[in-house]
Amino acid sequence: MKFQEILDYSIGQFTVGKILAAVITFVVGYLLIKFLVRIFAKLIDRTGVDGTLKKYLKIAIKIILYFILAIIVVDALGISATSLIAAFSVVGLAASLAVQDTLSNLASGVMLIVSKPFRSGDFVEIDDISGTVVIISIVHTKIVTIDNKMIFVPNSKITSSKIVNYTAQEKRRVDLEISASYDSPIETVRTAILKAVDDSELFIDKPQPPFVAVLSYDENSIRYVVRAWTTTKKYWDAYFALLENIKKEFDLNNVEMTYNHINVHMVEK
Repeated sequence: MKFQEILDYSIGQFTVGKILAAVITFVVGYLLIKFLVRIFAKLIDRTGVDGTLKKYLKIAIKIILYFILAIIVVDALGISATSLIAAFSVVGLAASLAVQDTLSNLASGVMLIVSKPFRSGDFVEIDDISGTVVIISIVHTKIVTIDNKMIFVPNSKITSSKIVNYTAQEKRRVDLEISASYDSPIETVRTAILKAVDDSELFIDKPQPPFVAVLSYDENSIRYVVRAWTTTKKYWDAYFALLENIKKEFDLNNVEMTYNHINVHMVEK
């Protein structure tokens, strides 16, 4: 039997020659894909892309290359690649409709990884959810609340919401409003508050030194505003220390911290 006759020998609807060509095409394509994936992986690693996005880019490249290889192998077998592509398109459309919410989260996950409104370890507030970001996955973002609850937030909700990142900056300003009696001189109150800031030893003079001023004259008291800068890591320690120190300084300087009350005047007839 001649070699050409062997190649033309039919096995079902395929010939030995077509099967052999398909096998060779697959082996060569497989080796070529491995080579290309390594090259693309090195190029991706050299970029400043986030690690999570790098992982999914590599997976996407593999899927695309193997899909192209499948079409080439099918074409080598003598099957029309056009019908195969059409079939994949129908299946892809049906699948995309079935998992459109997941695809929305997927696209939002890529946007979060690229735009980086927050990173793992940041304390954020997203609508009514606040906590520390643990993991930014491609579909969900895991957030741990202050009372140690794990919340899985869909990425599509995050990208459509207002995001407040409390730890993005190295410094934060503590803003407080304190009320004091009209009977207490303004300069006495200001000096007591600045002394309370200084005693905490958690505040800094940059970008601005501590600031105290009269904010408003209310019905029963004068309202003062206090602004003092601290490092983000020490924000809450500085906040609570300042509240305690203000009360101590007010007591030492006989400054009355007022509260809502009603004065009743008795008139004798």
